[in-house]
Amino acid sequence: MKEFFKNTGFLSAGFLNLTPREAFKEATENNAIIVDVRETYMIGYKCFDVPKVIYAPNSVLENYYTHLPNDKPLIIADCAGLRSREAMLFLLSKGFTNIANLAGGLVEWDRDELPLQINKGEELSGACVCRLRPVKKK
Repeated sequence: MKEFFKNTGFLSAGFLNLTPREAFKEATENNAIIVDVRETYMIGYKCFDVPKVIYAPNSVLENYYTHLPNDKPLIIADCAGLRSREAMLFLLSKGFTNIANLAGGLVEWDRDELPLQINKGEELSGACVCRLRPVKKK
């Protein structure tokens, strides 16, 4: 089997983590797929703008994981890297080996000014930089 994520990333919490810039390079140059595990209401405002993204919210991942390719490199991502950690542990327990975590999630991706698709009509609110709640309609 092909070795993915060779000579990139760093080990933390028992698995491979990629910086946003490393993840972007893997997604655009090495055909890695970003698996966005944010909940559905969170993905309308800001989305990763890379060739291949699969949306698999953490709340349904247990039922959806069999649809994920295990012969392609997967980068697990969320808002800030907390839920993606849970998803990483789950996927590792199911035998996935070609996976890496996006360290810092979408927050760090945005901070590094990497490509995003932004829909202002779906903007989220909240005290956290990842803005976890839908904006209240007036």
